[in-house]
Amino acid sequence: MNHASWPSGRMFRMTLALAIIGELITAQLAPGAQATKNEIAAKSAWVKNHVLTTGGAPPFSFNYDGQPSVNFFRSWQRKLTTRELDDHRTEHTIAWSDAKSGLQIRCVAVDYNDFPVAEWTVYFKNTGNQRTPLLEKIQGLDLAIERSSHGEFKLHGIKGDFCTADSYEPFDLDLPPGYEKKFSPPAYSGKSSDGTDGWPYHNLETPEGGLIIAIGWPGQWQSQFTRNGTNELRVTAGQQLTHLVLEPGEEIRTPLIALLFYQGHDIVRSQNVWRSWYLAHVIPNVKGKPRGPLHQVQVGGDDTSYVQAFLDAGVHLDICWRDAGGGKTWYPSDKGPYGQKPGEEGNRWLNTGTWDIDRTKYPKGFKPFSDWCHEHGLQFLLWFEPERAGSPESFLGQKHQWLLPATDLTVGSIVNLGNPETLDWLINHIDGMVKSQGLDWYREDMNGNGPLSAWRAADAEDRQGITENLYIQGHLKFWDELRRRNPGLSIDSCASGGRRNDLETMRRAVPLLRSDFQFPDSQQNVFDGNQCHTYGLSSWLPFYGSGVYRYSSYEVRSFYMPSFGMGSLKPDNLAAQVTAYKECSRVAPAMLFGDFYPLTPYSLANDAWIAWQFDRPNQHEGVVQAFRREKAAQPAIRLKLHGLDPGATYEVTDFDKGVQEHAGKALMDEGLEASLEPHASAVFTYKAKSARPN
Repeated sequence: MNHASWPSGRMFRMTLALAIIGELITAQLAPGAQATKNEIAAKSAWVKNHVLTTGGAPPFSFNYDGQPSVNFFRSWQRKLTTRELDDHRTEHTIAWSDAKSGLQIRCVAVDYNDFPVAEWTVYFKNTGNQRTPLLEKIQGLDLAIERSSHGEFKLHGIKGDFCTADSYEPFDLDLPPGYEKKFSPPAYSGKSSDGTDGWPYHNLETPEGGLIIAIGWPGQWQSQFTRNGTNELRVTAGQQLTHLVLEPGEEIRTPLIALLFYQGHDIVRSQNVWRSWYLAHVIPNVKGKPRGPLHQVQVGGDDTSYVQAFLDAGVHLDICWRDAGGGKTWYPSDKGPYGQKPGEEGNRWLNTGTWDIDRTKYPKGFKPFSDWCHEHGLQFLLWFEPERAGSPESFLGQKHQWLLPATDLTVGSIVNLGNPETLDWLINHIDGMVKSQGLDWYREDMNGNGPLSAWRAADAEDRQGITENLYIQGHLKFWDELRRRNPGLSIDSCASGGRRNDLETMRRAVPLLRSDFQFPDSQQNVFDGNQCHTYGLSSWLPFYGSGVYRYSSYEVRSFYMPSFGMGSLKPDNLAAQVTAYKECSRVAPAMLFGDFYPLTPYSLANDAWIAWQFDRPNQHEGVVQAFRREKAAQPAIRLKLHGLDPGATYEVTDFDKGVQEHAGKALMDEGLEASLEPHASAVFTYKAKSARPN
């Protein structure tokens, strides 16, 4: 086995040979796919030779005073400190100092010993008493990878969310000599997982293995893949625009970069190793315990009898969710530019900026309702959108010194989280709401096209990128401080659906709503589209959610997810809702904790089948979901399952047709048959009756 070796500069040669079968290390909290010892060793060699080395350039770059960073690292003073964070993580901090200008650079890297993963963030601080020279083209990731004489580079990924059926559509992209591809959220956005090229995670397959690359930046990032010559691929990622000087005492940072190294060419396996690492080290724990599946219901905030009807029907609920409310907001929204026209009363919720309870609607606030929730074992969630002051007549709308002026794209002014005074007020105010109203969940939304145009408009010529950078730091500090002050608080990340789900965000929050694409009365192909959302997104995020408001089995099963919700409970849909919640409770644990296997090609076509499997190898159980679209001619399909024990016998339960027994080998070699009428669905669970221990 040849580990990776790297010449001087930023070049390294990747030689990730196939792993030795059977050399496995089990992750502490990840019961799914496992990494090999050789993969972890290759990653460790890379960290030693490319992050900790004193002989070459680190895996990031920038220009300073017109010179590339590679010119500085050997001459600037360097200091390395190391500490153990826990049993599985070691933190290395490498600092460089320029005595002349006072610029200090810190690369804070974390090395994992239970997964082939390393991550880092780079900080730039002016420790002097004058402005620094110009810093520009800061890349949190800058690597040049050389391929061997055979094979080519290929990039695997998905689209971001843009509220259509093809959000999260997978792609496979060849990277031949001379090719260049850039990824970023749309040019107007600033939301980190927005748009067709806006998914901040990549899977780069090389002739010798591959890298999964994750970018943690809840703003406007950019990555670029450029083929130089015959054998080299250069990969960069960072904040899209940096061209700035730093004031004395000022500090900026790069996006968080995480790399997962894998060997071989099994892309599905590599994604399942990613899912295992994500469950072990990314998704926020709840009071020290892993987050489990959730059931939610939309509420008004004073309607205990409505929630009680679900409980009386035998529905297990976790969250009572009080959203914006359209024309029936929980905050004062009667003053402002929205909802003043006939027929647009439902837009009143856009008049944001006064984050206090409207006491004409809720004289006692939400505390009586949240107390009732807690007495019944439920949690209370409240929606906020603190970054946008939609109404100039609101509290925040009148704090002009705290605002970035509105543009044609922002739907109101943007509350500047990079302003320390603004940030301090927001932290204290929302913390007070959490405590006084008994909130268990803080749901944060961000509507309009995004804050990017307001960020850019606020920058001077020699300060391009500074407003965004300080804003992002403030936003992350806001969430961190809320969680520190309220250890039991959970955060739901929303930005017009699933448009801000980068790695830094996912370290602090979960997306209870993966997309706003959920309304069949106004959107086309919602149910087949959501099947495809599950297909594409499951390789990357184990936890996501949505809500469904139609009640046939085909419709509700298209929305089964780790976080699931329904609503509008009426006598004619009571039985369907009870069944759906119960079915989803049987499916969701495998969707969250299992390995994900696509069983058919991805397709939005209405003449296709689509199916997938979630397998929990340590529990010897899993779930299969299959959908026959309306015009699919094939009446039955055989689905070859993955990850089973070929010597075991499995009890397979078809939710509609009952229980059968199948040999594990037959399920893998011949497949599980799904026979359906057009526009119908099947859900199977399976459990080994006897299996060899893992």
